[in-house]
Amino acid sequence: MANLKELSKVPERLAGGHRLCIGCGAGTLTRQTLLAAGNTPVVVTCATGCLEVSTSVYPYSSWKKDSFFHSAFENSAATMSGIEAAYVALKKTGKIKEKINFIAFGGDGGTYDIGLQSLSGAMERGHRMLYICYNNEAYMNTGIQRSAATPRGATTTTEPAGKVKPGKEQHRKDMTEIMVAHNIPYVAQAVVGDWNDYVTKVQKALSIDGPTFINIMQPCPLGWGTKPEDTLALGRLAVDTNIWPLYEVENGVYKINKKPKEKKSVVEFLKPQARFKHLFNSNPKNAEIIESVQKITDAKWELLLKREGGK
Repeated sequence: MANLKELSKVPERLAGGHRLCIGCGAGTLTRQTLLAAGNTPVVVTCATGCLEVSTSVYPYSSWKKDSFFHSAFENSAATMSGIEAAYVALKKTGKIKEKINFIAFGGDGGTYDIGLQSLSGAMERGHRMLYICYNNEAYMNTGIQRSAATPRGATTTTEPAGKVKPGKEQHRKDMTEIMVAHNIPYVAQAVVGDWNDYVTKVQKALSIDGPTFINIMQPCPLGWGTKPEDTLALGRLAVDTNIWPLYEVENGVYKINKKPKEKKSVVEFLKPQARFKHLFNSNPKNAEIIESVQKITDAKWELLLKREGGK
């Protein structure tokens, strides 16, 4: 596990005073990512989104030490592919000698949807990079539109809950397992709220000579309709309800990092969020949605246990 004493010696690489919303987990996970990189130089690419617009508003930058490249919404992974390929070529000629880590960030919109093609290509080609999806389950930066990561029943500006529809009607895409299917060396899920698990996974990913992927759930107080001070607790609650299990897949081998001692109902995760408020009215159809969310959550957890080996 990550060593807190050693992490405390690493200088901060993301400046305070960035423009992220109060309670946004993106700043927390970015600071933890850079701490996990230690003192090794890092090149960062970032798709258009909350993290980009809040940390690199011209002529200012929150990136104190690391090289930062803002790419378009759909091509953070493709941009990093070119940077990493250039590094390999320069290292062969002796023009670069030091090790550099390559970290690409993208939100769920730029990862699950319009960035999937470039991400898939980068993983298949085998570029040495860590791709981090900071997953707040909608296009939060552009107005809280639904994405493929938005869970069933959530209300968004493009699929609002009302008399006709109960919010988003489809269950979310399983992006983590899509990355596992690429047969890359390392894939993991994490949450904002469990720093040790996340930092340990970043350290492991950066130690691997090949493509790696971490999908980290990051509650958005604005889009989720939650209190800013509840962000970290909601991340942990997602784990305790099995909504978002903590696990990793290293060279095809599954390992669950935390098994809740007492599994909580998905209701405990859904109820504090205004985006699910309509599910708790008297409409029986909404009760069916909650039941379906619980059912698919239980089914996925059982499948994950089997993939690990039934432990």
